[in-house]
Amino acid sequence: MLTVARSMPASPASAWHVLTDLDLWPRWGPTVQRAEFDGPGPLRLGSRGRVWAPLGVALPFEVTEFDDGHAWAWKVAGVPATRHSVTAEAAGCRVTFGVPVWAGPYAAVCAVALPKIEELAATA
Repeated sequence: MLTVARSMPASPASAWHVLTDLDLWPRWGPTVQRAEFDGPGPLRLGSRGRVWAPLGVALPFEVTEFDDGHAWAWKVAGVPATRHSVTAEAAGCRVTFGVPVWAGPYAAVCAVALPKIEELAATA
């Protein structure tokens, strides 16, 4: 996987909240209009739902990896997609996105999301 990351002064718990709260995804994800679970939340291993792309197309998702408070990954429309992780640091945390090599250009989208996540985590 290719990675992009950002250290931020937010607590790991605040950053994790931003990454796992579906209501917040459109506020930091440039390619997300909306997201919802098929069943009850919160986000966890095996969670399924739909994520709406900018053109209003709903795509199914499934969480394929989940380490509570640390990392989660998913498939979107059955295709392995991004991995999201939070690591504690002395002055806050580091948020990292992993992007499959074949989707390398999407790393630029993730890089745009990181400052937005930092801003949201500062108020979470």
